[in-house]
Amino acid sequence: MSRTFELVRVAAAALVLILSAGGAAEAAASRIKDLANIEGVRQNQLIGYGLVVGLNGTGDTLNNIPFTRQSLQAMLERLGVNIRGQQLRTGNVAAVMVTANLPPFGTQGTRIDVTVSAMGDAKSLQGGTLLVTPLLGADGNVYAVGQGSIAIAGFQAEGEAAKIVRGVPTVGRISNGAIIEREIDFQLNRLGKVRLALRNADFTTAKRIAAAINDFMGSATAEPLDQSTVLLSLPGKSDTNMVALLTEIEQLQIEPDTSAKIVIDERSGVIVMGRDVRVSTVAVAQGNLTVTISEAPQVSQPAPFSLGETVEVPRTQVGVQEDGRKLAIVRAGVSLQQLVDGLNALGLSPRDLIAILQAIKVAGAIQAEIEVM
Repeated sequence: MSRTFELVRVAAAALVLILSAGGAAEAAASRIKDLANIEGVRQNQLIGYGLVVGLNGTGDTLNNIPFTRQSLQAMLERLGVNIRGQQLRTGNVAAVMVTANLPPFGTQGTRIDVTVSAMGDAKSLQGGTLLVTPLLGADGNVYAVGQGSIAIAGFQAEGEAAKIVRGVPTVGRISNGAIIEREIDFQLNRLGKVRLALRNADFTTAKRIAAAINDFMGSATAEPLDQSTVLLSLPGKSDTNMVALLTEIEQLQIEPDTSAKIVIDERSGVIVMGRDVRVSTVAVAQGNLTVTISEAPQVSQPAPFSLGETVEVPRTQVGVQEDGRKLAIVRAGVSLQQLVDGLNALGLSPRDLIAILQAIKVAGAIQAEIEVM
């Protein structure tokens, strides 16, 4: 067990050192297209309810799942088959939710992928076929229609006394399984102004993006509105449109700026530090208290002909060991590399390091935001 924790500690320390070594140098420049999203150029989520047929007895139990039975009856009635009042026993049908993403500027007739997820007690969707399913947007309109054979990555096999399940056999995907029937009316080329939304909001980055665009265009084309938005306008006497303008500026190189931040995931022990994290002079000590309890029961047998009984006598040993470590000084204004080196010198596990970072923050000696996931 101790070797496992040691390996975890070494791996975490190596990861932080790699990240800090990369952050010690200047941040690499990135393209504007990688730093910001364009207003209106976005996906839209679609959802629908449908039926999957052709399952090999792994579908919903109709007596237990009423919505599957009702959907099957309604579908058959639309096809001219009346089964009202009849007892249905088929296990080859499953009710599913169908989801998809409508891409920006998707045109009629274009195909998109869909994901199919079982709703009832179906055991597997393997071999099933999704029947025609309308896919609705947030406004309630039908934007696509899905249908096709489902491909799943998982499987399930079972016998009388054993069962094995790999992956999730109740979720599948249909490649190019839906056809777009309605387009979203958005004409980007006719816009005179458009906003760029930064993926990581920062005032300095927004200003740098606007300055780079203005220098490239030779006029006041871009204006930072806040830490996450840059307003882009067409030049006054230009014959270009917005699409052409975006094509020209999206390749410009910008060095993004980030705030000093430490992200901690206490569940997994992952720690990520930004390159601008700084600390004031602080002394840190950490110690572990180990309590060991061992049971070694003994058997006590009576003397011959004493008519006594053999009994078990408990024997318990309790030991307490406190592993005290010396104070370590972390100097003021050190770089991230030096901070990591100083904390690693204490021989800390990732969870100990999390507690120390939070304690330093409470002491007011660390100039960074700590976010606990």
